[in-house]
Amino acid sequence: MNGILTIPNIISFVRILLVPVFLWLLLGRDDPAGAGWMLGVIGSTDWIDGYLARRLGQVSELSRFLDPLADRLAIGAAVIGGWIAGALPWPIALAIIIRESLVGIGALIVATRARAKIDVRYMGKVATMAIYMAVGMFLIYAGTDHWFFGTVAWTFVIPGLIMYYWVAGQYVMDSIRIIRGGPPGVSSSDQPMEGQ
Repeated sequence: MNGILTIPNIISFVRILLVPVFLWLLLGRDDPAGAGWMLGVIGSTDWIDGYLARRLGQVSELSRFLDPLADRLAIGAAVIGGWIAGALPWPIALAIIIRESLVGIGALIVATRARAKIDVRYMGKVATMAIYMAVGMFLIYAGTDHWFFGTVAWTFVIPGLIMYYWVAGQYVMDSIRIIRGGPPGVSSSDQPMEGQ
């Protein structure tokens, strides 16, 4: 139980449990601004669990699984929910869904064929944070109609998507190397984030 009930794992569990609350705010209460702020809470804790895992020496296979799972669930719920609610522009939603689907399929292939896992890259974490920010701002903009939130959303979503797809290409190359039996290639400027 010591390897399960760690502070980083508890934070990741809480992030996962907040996803239904986000969906309730967005679709149940029809409160896109409230949902956008909730997504901000989920996204802002994204760095904390990985940082604490390394800082406290509590890196585990479970923590390496839970953190990306929390990201995928939160972003998936935000994008699909935001699209359904009409708060997220459909081209943006579609671009994110396609990317997430491709990366998810790649990770599944690596897991089943090579019994391995692709390490999360630092740029992937930065891109994820930009997407969190952009989608949250689109939702707040839909709820408030204040130009500031719309401007911030578009400011973050374009570079976020560019980084998102760039990292997806790196994950594809990592997957190919792993399946062929070699280690994934990671440049010194883009080391994988241990414990995330």
